[in-house]
Amino acid sequence: MTRRVILPLFLLAPFAILAQEDGTAPTGYTIEGRFDAFTTDEMGNVYALQGDELRLFDARGRSWLRNSVKTFGQITVMDAFYSLKPMLFAREQGQLALLDNTLSLNGSVVNLSREDYVQVVGVCMSVQNCFWFFDQREMALVRVDNQLNELAHSGRLDQVLGFTVEPAGMMEYDSKLYLNDPKHGILVFDVFGTYVKTIGIKDARCIQVRGQFLYFLDAMGAHIYDMLSFAVQELRTEEPADKIRDLRVENGRVHLLLEDRILVHDRFGTER
Repeated sequence: MTRRVILPLFLLAPFAILAQEDGTAPTGYTIEGRFDAFTTDEMGNVYALQGDELRLFDARGRSWLRNSVKTFGQITVMDAFYSLKPMLFAREQGQLALLDNTLSLNGSVVNLSREDYVQVVGVCMSVQNCFWFFDQREMALVRVDNQLNELAHSGRLDQVLGFTVEPAGMMEYDSKLYLNDPKHGILVFDVFGTYVKTIGIKDARCIQVRGQFLYFLDAMGAHIYDMLSFAVQELRTEEPADKIRDLRVENGRVHLLLEDRILVHDRFGTER
């Protein structure tokens, strides 16, 4: 069973600070705007979706690039596994697109239905420019290369696990795939699609793995799960849990998606 502890060590105060005069990165900043979704990469860049426009902000909060994504349909997944090369997925249209470092289309938009992946409901990037699909028709995880050739297949997960998997998000980190099923927990698989274990964190709205830590957001707020000690610590913010729409952590910085802004600020006294 997961242990939950609350430590004041993680007390945070929202603030917006401009870039420091010495040219170093600011300790925190705010990106104003009503964004539909966002993600980050390991360089600290922020990708923010606003209607049919994707905007890129650097690690100091400066608007860098913007481009229209209206041709992709409604974006349901943004994955910046490869910094400055985000992947976009429109579930309703079954369309997948890779962008380059100018947020321009890199190659053609891929229609997954035409490639016989007609019920893909979840996508994330994988190492070696590969992809993970959750195929609802087969109730399976499928790993494919950049030509959509199958590399690994989990088999029917309802038969493996004894229940119907309903993914709310997934990501790969350090040769492991983490699939968030809010009803059953966070399911962990290896790069061959073999089930490894379930982390008993339920009702998470979003997850992110960095190092030995898994960050997640639920109805109670933001938390950190230590995958070595199995302890959960509360990541305190001054924003009510129901006001936080998404959470990302990069390089010791907490990124919060709120209704009218993206709030970025440093944690202090915390592990990395």
